[in-house]
Amino acid sequence: QVQLVQSGGGLVQAGGSLTLSCAASGLTFGTYIMGWFRQAPGKEREFVARISWGTTYYADSVKGRFSAARANTKNTVNLQMNSLKPEDTAVYYCAADLPPYSSAYADQREYEYWGQGTQVTVSS
Repeated sequence: QVQLVQSGGGLVQAGGSLTLSCAASGLTFGTYIMGWFRQAPGKEREFVARISWGTTYYADSVKGRFSAARANTKNTVNLQMNSLKPEDTAVYYCAADLPPYSSAYADQREYEYWGQGTQVTVSS
């Protein structure tokens, strides 16, 4: 049984930092790619980052402020969020993409498994 369990998140002031984590179980390391998405109130879910093999992709809106990487524990990925802005307020989701992979890595339909979501609120 595949599970993605998220932790972290919360309330932070603008300019602050938060770290989200996502632990995967039921998947074999090396056979999947992890991504991060977010959904703000009244908006569609949008791509944030994708940790591919040797390359990490970011949405333009978070580039230079967010950093996604695998943790020392191989089946865990983190999303380090710095210089947070009120517009970063959203529910954040991690997701796992299994082969075959496509170039449409920002499309949520490419991802087969999802974490439970965690709220990030940035106050101004």
